[in-house]
Amino acid sequence: MKGATRTALAVALGLALGVSLAVGPSGRADRNDAAATLPVEELRVFSDVFARVKSDYVEELSDRELLEHAVRGMLSGLDPHSAYLDVEAFRDLQVGTSGEFGGLGIEVGMEDGFVKVIAPIDDTPAQRAGIQAGDLIIRLDEQPVKGMSLSDAVKVMRGKKGTPITLTVVREGQEKPIKIEVIRDIIQVRSVKSRMLTEGFGYVRISQFQSKTSSNLSQALTDLRGEQGKPLRGLVLDLRNNPGGVLNAAVEVSDAFLEDGTVVYTQGRSSDAELRFNATPGDLIEGVPIVVLVNGGSASASEIVAGALQDHKRAVIMGEPTFGKGSVQTILPLNNGSAIKLTTARYYTPSGRSIQAEGVRPDIVLDRVRFTALEPDDFEAIKEADLQRHLGNGNGVESVEPPATRDQDADESAGTEPEGPLAERDYALYEAVNLLKGMALINDRNRARAGS
Repeated sequence: MKGATRTALAVALGLALGVSLAVGPSGRADRNDAAATLPVEELRVFSDVFARVKSDYVEELSDRELLEHAVRGMLSGLDPHSAYLDVEAFRDLQVGTSGEFGGLGIEVGMEDGFVKVIAPIDDTPAQRAGIQAGDLIIRLDEQPVKGMSLSDAVKVMRGKKGTPITLTVVREGQEKPIKIEVIRDIIQVRSVKSRMLTEGFGYVRISQFQSKTSSNLSQALTDLRGEQGKPLRGLVLDLRNNPGGVLNAAVEVSDAFLEDGTVVYTQGRSSDAELRFNATPGDLIEGVPIVVLVNGGSASASEIVAGALQDHKRAVIMGEPTFGKGSVQTILPLNNGSAIKLTTARYYTPSGRSIQAEGVRPDIVLDRVRFTALEPDDFEAIKEADLQRHLGNGNGVESVEPPATRDQDADESAGTEPEGPLAERDYALYEAVNLLKGMALINDRNRARAGS
């Protein structure tokens, strides 16, 4: 009798979990089809475990709790991004793309049972406190992360504005874990920032892809052109530590610089998972050179943009290999107000490269280096003009003042006081500007030849 009860429970659970029996023309279940669609033996084991836990676990649990745990376990065992979202977590996810939410300001995932920082979001408590992409969070205050689900860890990290939380992180290159206190705040994400680096060369930073990112980008480019009163000669698009966001926003940003062709496509097991996004005519900066900066914190939607511009040879990608998050998650609402986040497809760049676990490899790889300038009293190279009785240049100018450095130009055009050479403050951006100037010079010469 007990075995019969468990078999009945197995069938009931199979139906509850959405496993259907094939019904033949006679109206009865076709046994062969049923055997193919319903894993009876496995469900019998499941029902056995369910019954044992229900009767023997040290504390009494409801059927609802047990089945919810089972669903969580089923999804968490698939990949790091599939998950069960209870009613509260589902609501938080819907709020997350609006541009304002409470918390620390980090995009996170799970790795080996710990919370891994994909990227800190610009101008948030986490970034200001020194949290870095790649950090592995092992404790939240004194509570170990091991054994928590990602949604449970996120709940702990969220809280009232002004309240502190201490994150214990393991960081590559550090021998011991680091404790970092972060003060919670309302996170207001400004998706797009821009400024002029030097005359003719603009800078646009996208920190996260939101529903309005494309329109904000268009406005930023308009403002940059208006600021100098003439077209740009080059653009740096900074996607470093951009953890991704809304897919459509990534497609629209790519489309802003492409005239035609595929931006990205997805492939999965179902026909619904197969999508292709194409660019429409019109390049907002009319073909001027672009350098895209990426690093290990550039993930998902930012990898789509970098991959599309790289494959179409529209931009030079510079920096570190990207994160490699090339899977598509579909949110499937359930009847009780909860939802499941299920990985249903992979992203592919226009040339057919899978981003998943590979990322985008830059055209120009920059290692994590720190530029150290010579101190003022260090040796300085001797030039012709320093030699006594040096020959004049024949232009009627005997003493030429050195031009302002690109760093001063960038700071002045941004309306801020210089904070030291750009090479010291941001080596990757320094290299991007140098490359852009060379590309722009070649472009100018080519246009001059075409005009003649």
